[in-house]
Amino acid sequence: MTNLILNIIKNRLIVLLFFFFIIMGGVFSLLSLPIDSFPDLTNNQVQVLTEAAGMPPVEVEQLVTIPIENSMNGLPNVENIRSTSKFGLSVVTVVFKDNVETYFSRQLVNEKLLSVKNSLPSSTQSELAPPTTVVGEIYQYVVEGVGYTPQELKIINDWDIKNQLRTISGISEINTLGGLALEYKVKLKTDKLIQYNLAISDISKVIQDNNQNFSGGIIEKNSEQYVVTGFGRLKNLEDIGNIAVKSFNGSSLLIKDIAEVSYDYKIRQGAATKNGKGEVVTGLAMMIKGQNSREIIQKVKDKVIEIENILPKGIKLVPFYDQTDLVNQTVNTVKNNLLEGGFLVVAILLFMLGNIRAALIVSSVIPISMMFSFMGMKYLGISANIMSLGAIDFGMIVDGSVVVMENTMKKIEHSKSKDLTVLEITLQSLKEIAKPIFFGTLIIMIVYLPILTLEGIEYKMFSPMVFTVTFALFGSLVASLTLVPVLASFFLKHNIKEKDNILIKIINPLYSKLLDISIRFGKTFIFITILIFISGIYLLGQLGTEFIPQLDEGSILIESKNIHSISVNQAVKNSTHIEKIIMNIPEIKSVVTKIGRTDVATDAMSVYEGDIYVSLKAKDQWRKNFDKEKIISELEEKLNHLSLGVNFSFTQPMAMRLDELVSGVKADLAIKIFGEDIEVLNGLSAKIEKIVSGIKGNQDLQVEALEGGLQISIEPDRDKLSFYGLNISDIADITETAVSGKNVSEIIKGKKRFNLKVGLLDKNSLESIEDLLLKTPSGKLVTLKDIAKIEIKEGLDVVNREFGERRIIVQCNIKNRDIGSFVKEAEEKIAKEIEIPEGYYIKWGGQFENQERAMKKLSLVVPVSILIIFILLVINFSSIKSSIIVLLNVPLALTGGIWALYIRDMYLSVPAVIGFIALFGVAVLNGIVLISTLDNLKSEMEDLKQVVIIGAKERLRPVLMTAMVAMFGFLPMSISNGSGAEVQKPLATVVMGGLITSTLLTLLVLPSVYYILNRKKNFIL
Repeated sequence: MTNLILNIIKNRLIVLLFFFFIIMGGVFSLLSLPIDSFPDLTNNQVQVLTEAAGMPPVEVEQLVTIPIENSMNGLPNVENIRSTSKFGLSVVTVVFKDNVETYFSRQLVNEKLLSVKNSLPSSTQSELAPPTTVVGEIYQYVVEGVGYTPQELKIINDWDIKNQLRTISGISEINTLGGLALEYKVKLKTDKLIQYNLAISDISKVIQDNNQNFSGGIIEKNSEQYVVTGFGRLKNLEDIGNIAVKSFNGSSLLIKDIAEVSYDYKIRQGAATKNGKGEVVTGLAMMIKGQNSREIIQKVKDKVIEIENILPKGIKLVPFYDQTDLVNQTVNTVKNNLLEGGFLVVAILLFMLGNIRAALIVSSVIPISMMFSFMGMKYLGISANIMSLGAIDFGMIVDGSVVVMENTMKKIEHSKSKDLTVLEITLQSLKEIAKPIFFGTLIIMIVYLPILTLEGIEYKMFSPMVFTVTFALFGSLVASLTLVPVLASFFLKHNIKEKDNILIKIINPLYSKLLDISIRFGKTFIFITILIFISGIYLLGQLGTEFIPQLDEGSILIESKNIHSISVNQAVKNSTHIEKIIMNIPEIKSVVTKIGRTDVATDAMSVYEGDIYVSLKAKDQWRKNFDKEKIISELEEKLNHLSLGVNFSFTQPMAMRLDELVSGVKADLAIKIFGEDIEVLNGLSAKIEKIVSGIKGNQDLQVEALEGGLQISIEPDRDKLSFYGLNISDIADITETAVSGKNVSEIIKGKKRFNLKVGLLDKNSLESIEDLLLKTPSGKLVTLKDIAKIEIKEGLDVVNREFGERRIIVQCNIKNRDIGSFVKEAEEKIAKEIEIPEGYYIKWGGQFENQERAMKKLSLVVPVSILIIFILLVINFSSIKSSIIVLLNVPLALTGGIWALYIRDMYLSVPAVIGFIALFGVAVLNGIVLISTLDNLKSEMEDLKQVVIIGAKERLRPVLMTAMVAMFGFLPMSISNGSGAEVQKPLATVVMGGLITSTLLTLLVLPSVYYILNRKKNFIL
């Protein structure tokens, strides 16, 4: 390998040409990379949405949800099936493994859905939810217009704005909420129906028969043909009213004679308000999975400007959630960290190398390595985001080049033959150092690879980092072994001298004394090292645990829950009042509340549930020393003192949707209780809630309320039905018509379509329902209360299912405490105080579920990484003894990382563990270079002590340089407060802390260990 590299370098122009093409390819790849804020963490799922108009939750569960669930069982590569059954709606979520292609999974679900549709009630309508994800909810807007009612704005939004935005390539759906959907309604007069002996079905049929266009074929005349077309569609209220129902003695009975024909509005299960000023109409642009969010958002914005120019005067679209803001914030975080890290690395190189040309040559490896990353990301379809680019450390990238350059400068300075060219001296230097550089960098690259064995969210979060860092390290390895020597041969001169800077001048004499002491008292130093390691292991047990630190999206989402029986109108009043209070906080720019479910019910919320989107002003407009946590605290204080009976919990838009879509809950921790009987589930949840409420750290504790909705219960008396000769269908028909009306046709006005319904006049109260008249086959009239028991009672509001069973959830967020210890305490108390009945069981979900899975996998991954390091060390040194000496870097590096987390009051999280994996590779590199140098000197010198002293002093500068550039490269990440930096901080903290201890070990303990092991001639390793 070394000879191959040397032969390549001799052809210097070919090397330069190769890297020229690398730069070209990297720039092209960079310009075409999609840009996102975070990796898309949503699992691979397909939702089946079924509208079941008028059905109560249990009916929806039994007649719709369970048949669909059962049909999906047995599909290949399915991880989980869960469902929600609410009034008039069923949502079945089928979660596939991540390796299943999106549209193939949708095809599988659609085929199964088609097979079961015939067994579903005829009134139901099923469809697949749009192929989007959490990251796909990119743009939300409010339709505003002075002088326009919410009803008028809804028509404009549904038929003008929505259809135009749907034409954008990459948009899967424009979901809407707010306003009232216009309908045409024929409100029948019950007494007239009885007078003229008419049934509701008679009216429905006559309307359908009088609302259609028709064709009579083609007529030819005078060499031309004419298409015979009839236009019989209803156009307005007058047309409807003039439909003839019956003829009596030469005169017609018209619809308007027996009914009131008017405009009406569709029964709704959702609404939206803004800034405490009442109802508004909102839209949500949903991006197709896998598209470039930044590009699609820009297309949406351009289209919005185009649409506003053709809308009625005064209508405008005002965004209240724009993911571009988050993308720009995270891009700025990445850019600042990379630029600051790069600047620090270059500054350290200039300071330590003492030669501008040498420092610039090493620094050139940074952009070259990034070109390799960009090309790899382009090939694999990885977007540029906080994880793919934010975790790259320029110091780590230049470590190999630093060693190459430092050794080259030393060789040129001490070269005895002036006849050798700089290229020849460079080749000699590279021949000495190529093998340790190759294996050192290879180890750093390979230890990242076990991270790819992670699953779920953690894989989606960290796999982009693994790929991009590995590509960059590969690029740095190629550049350090080819480009750096070539550039050195061009730009370095024979008279170059390594100048000791102030730091080296201060450290050198101190290091010489400490090195001598460490060799003389090697066993004592080793004992102290062991004690330090034990202290780290002890501290590890004291660190709390969490999954991933909460990412700051820059905005706030407040989840509100009213009493279950609240009406839409009252929910609107409550949210308007709440918004007025929120708007009094100076840092708040706008507030939009989304109540209940949208037109496409991808989020199956009930009317009592609301999502309050709080947009913040720019930070320079905030009060002095005010941060987001203080804003949330002030919001909590103001809202929790309201007497509206509303409960609040605080989160962020993407975080909430991610929790909900991935695990089915909107909280950090979910205690899922499974079983069949709702009463038993409610009892268990109440006991668990009481226990959790007493555990320190719980916040926003809630029980998923299954009951609480008020129902008007109609229980027919079958004996009386038989007596009068009536059927259940007679009651169902009259009840549906009276309460919500029956769709019988539609009015078409150009591209607009409106439902045409038949209902009963003023029959929407309990008393009017009791007095509904039914006509028996004998002609006798009876009221509904004569043949049925009618009463108001509390009933089920929702039925949730998972793994084929009903479930209820006790959920909460965790504040000022790690989730691991919280769950441990909760588990112990629940096991001690609650006896779970047979047939019922508990599962822990939410973020804890992800953490538990990730930590189990990492407990295997970390030892595997260490094993890989050891195997590569043995291959490099051909010596188990030398490999073990270098591997001693790992435990002390681990200790430093643990101490750093403890000092900074950070939890042991998945990013922190991955930081340890990255740290092990970097720490080992310095050990490889040092031990390789000592092995080379040992073959030339007989005095082992002198070998150790000379070799250690010779490696002082490169070891310090590689450690310093790696640490300072991570410094901006470890102190950044930008959006997305929360995930980077634990990783950077671990690496920086570990490098401090591992560098001390490399410089002081490894030389003494090497001396002790090698002076024993009978040592067999």
